[in-house]
Amino acid sequence: MNIDSIHNGIVLDHIKAGKSMDIYRFLGLDSLDCSVAIIKNAPSKKQGRKDIIKIDSEMDIDLNILGFIDPEITVNFIKDGALVEKKHLTLPDTIRDVLRCKNPRCITSVEQELPHVFRLTDRARAIYRCKYCETKAE
Repeated sequence: MNIDSIHNGIVLDHIKAGKSMDIYRFLGLDSLDCSVAIIKNAPSKKQGRKDIIKIDSEMDIDLNILGFIDPEITVNFIKDGALVEKKHLTLPDTIRDVLRCKNPRCITSVEQELPHVFRLTDRARAIYRCKYCETKAE
């Protein structure tokens, strides 16, 4: 398999095997007018298997969403064919409008314009709770 290198863009590396399509959907990569390569189940010394996404365009990426989906992702920013920045992600302290609160009595069920905000309450177990009602995210 041969996938060309990118000149200007972003490479998402060390994605947990099988998670690349979730990231593709969350970031709305289907609406881009550029090449996007998804490599699934690539061999990895560190992880055994991993996914990789190459985006052949510069764009703003919400690192909190990526960190929530998979905190082990490495984000590589490419400029003129060279790596200019590498970011290692962690679980974000807060996520906004990624999850929806399942509690029917939560204020977000009544007030539709309120953002759905979840706070990280247990980093070791990756547990998030609704900012408004404390319901555990699922």
